[in-house]
Amino acid sequence: MLSLGRAISKGELTQLMHKEFGEQARYHTCSASEMDAQELIAFLERKGKFTESAEGIATAADRICNH
Repeated sequence: MLSLGRAISKGELTQLMHKEFGEQARYHTCSASEMDAQELIAFLERKGKFTESAEGIATAADRICNH
């Protein structure tokens, strides 16, 4: 998302994740595991990692954990 430099829809983000990692990919964080793309997006949204606007969702480097 950071490399795009713009907000995108959740659907577009899901498509990009499927293209890059495959539709069967499972994602893991420091506190959750075995999530599909939509579950990961919802998880990150609950954690406040996205900002929402009329254009879609975006994130900023200061919202990313580095642990």
